[in-house]
Amino acid sequence: VQLQASGGGLVQAGGSLRLSCAASGRTFSNYAMGWFRQAPEKEREFVAAISRRGSHTYYSDSVKGRFTISRDNDKNTVVLQMNSLKSEGTAVYYCAAAIAGSRWFMGLDYNYWGLGTQVTVSS
Repeated sequence: VQLQASGGGLVQAGGSLRLSCAASGRTFSNYAMGWFRQAPEKEREFVAAISRRGSHTYYSDSVKGRFTISRDNDKNTVVLQMNSLKSEGTAVYYCAAAIAGSRWFMGLDYNYWGLGTQVTVSS
């Protein structure tokens, strides 16, 4: 499956951004989807994940209550709505896909990755 993330940009602290990830190539609904981010000089970290049908979502503690992940299997897209952004949210954000039966809800076993989209939060 090919993934393309978009929607990044520059936003002030406290503001919002909506990231989208478009999937193509294989049956989108066969994959759990996740968002990750990598800040400068830091390791990539798990942000959020959603089950194949969208019935289960998981978030890192750092974004819980501020970010919302959703998906539309008819449109082959997954969205990350980011509210109340903080300066530590500055990072490249990546969407990724994991097959069924993997540890996707733990942020592990993601097989397919898209190119990232830059999010910069100014303080």
